[in-house]
Amino acid sequence: MSEFWLISAPGDKTNLQAWERMNTVTSKSNLSSNSKFHIPDLKVGTLDALVGLSDELGKLDSFAESVIKKIAQYIGEVMEDSKDKVQENLLANGVDLISYLTRFEWDMAKYPIKQPLKNISEALAKQITQIETDLKTRAAAYNNIKGNLQSLEKKTVGNLLTRTLADIVHKEDFVLNSEYLITLLVVVPKSSYVQWQKTYESLSDMVVPRSTKMIAEDAEGGLFTVTLFRKVMDDFKAKARENRFMVREFYFDEKELKCEKEELMKLASDKKQQYGPLLRWLKVNFSEAFVAWIHVKALRVFVESVLRYGLPVNFQAMLLQPNRKSVKRLRDVLNVVFKHLDEVAAASIMDVRIWTTTALAIACHSLIK
Repeated sequence: MSEFWLISAPGDKTNLQAWERMNTVTSKSNLSSNSKFHIPDLKVGTLDALVGLSDELGKLDSFAESVIKKIAQYIGEVMEDSKDKVQENLLANGVDLISYLTRFEWDMAKYPIKQPLKNISEALAKQITQIETDLKTRAAAYNNIKGNLQSLEKKTVGNLLTRTLADIVHKEDFVLNSEYLITLLVVVPKSSYVQWQKTYESLSDMVVPRSTKMIAEDAEGGLFTVTLFRKVMDDFKAKARENRFMVREFYFDEKELKCEKEELMKLASDKKQQYGPLLRWLKVNFSEAFVAWIHVKALRVFVESVLRYGLPVNFQAMLLQPNRKSVKRLRDVLNVVFKHLDEVAAASIMDVRIWTTTALAIACHSLIK
């Protein structure tokens, strides 16, 4: 887990004093690795607008985080056979998430800074909402194909009593189109092979001699054919059951079996065809959503800093990566360094926690006062 803190402190004429002070006390004890977090000169607007925007950005921040989680999680689901490679697909503007954070630059083309802050917030909200909507649509289409394919594939596994026989039986195994004769399929336990061969002809009248043949076998038993007259079929089934020979309720229909095989092949093909474009879309839009989310955080830092420290706008945003063993000590040191700000509501410290698992990268934000 890599954890980052985004800190805002009031600046001086050059904003060097706040930065140097914080950097000196944290780096000399190896409490954290620090970098400046550059936020451009945004349009402030009115105090009322800032207060309202502060609440809206808090909700947008949580929403953006939830969308990022959904995309990252779904990438893991789509890459089911190569989950170990999921992490390398979670990038922001072509670089890993940590590099993007530590080298953050405001995207002037996407989010022009000459427009009001509310317009920027609305553009970000619209973008993230559209990504979530598209994700739902694409995921539903892919999941439908995947679910149908899994349902058919499940039929091809299991023992001979339950699994589909479409990929086992052949036309040549059956007596077809006969008014009097019918071929049944019987599952015989391995331990009863000899008994079956000795007794199947006498289980009822009118069983065709030497008509049995084993056409499939699994760990538990074999699948045998037997041909008999239709009028003794029910009697044969009852006697077979008494001897622990289970007759499968199966009637050979060449068209139906062909359709089942074709459906399986079509679904497998459709899934394969959708996989590449879907994964590319997920990678691109994870990046878009993550970039948008960090811009939301930058916007929050700006708004919160102006509300806390007043006008003219003069603050320094800093990104800290705490040493894992020194988190509590780092908080204590920052409280000491910035305790003089208590009179004006203390330093604004915003956590940007990014933790990585083998399946996904998740980001979480909280405001610490």
